Amino acid sequence: MTDKPTTRRDLMKPVQLLGLAFIAALFAGFVTLMSMGFFQTRPADQIQHALIVALIAAGATFIVVLVSVSLMLLAVDPSKVTATVDRPLLLPKDAPDAAAPGDTTAPEAPRTDDGEPGAKRS
Repeated sequence: MTDKPTTRRDLMKPVQLLGLAFIAALFAGFVTLMSMGFFQTRPADQIQHALIVALIAAGATFIVVLVSVSLMLLAVDPSKVTATVDRPLLLPKDAPDAAAPGDTTAPEAPRTDDGEPGAKRS
């Protein structure tokens, strides 16, 4: 088995990206048709209006989902997808590790410049 590096294309193939956007657009169009009474007995002009609004909603949803998922995929570093993470992600790299699981001591409250607990003054 070769150890190929993970690429962006491996994270989500373009067909999957288009499929996800298409399914979301179908859902938005169907909900719009249902809410505008397309499946009820209505005059022809109201049916036509419901179809136009549903197509606009489906098209807008398709574009928004396609662009937003594409931008979120750009934020992911493909080489770090398979990396093992053994520390909290949001802590700085130089911060000490979290307390042991059995440790019940609470972290110390931040202190002001005069040594009293509370928020720092700027």
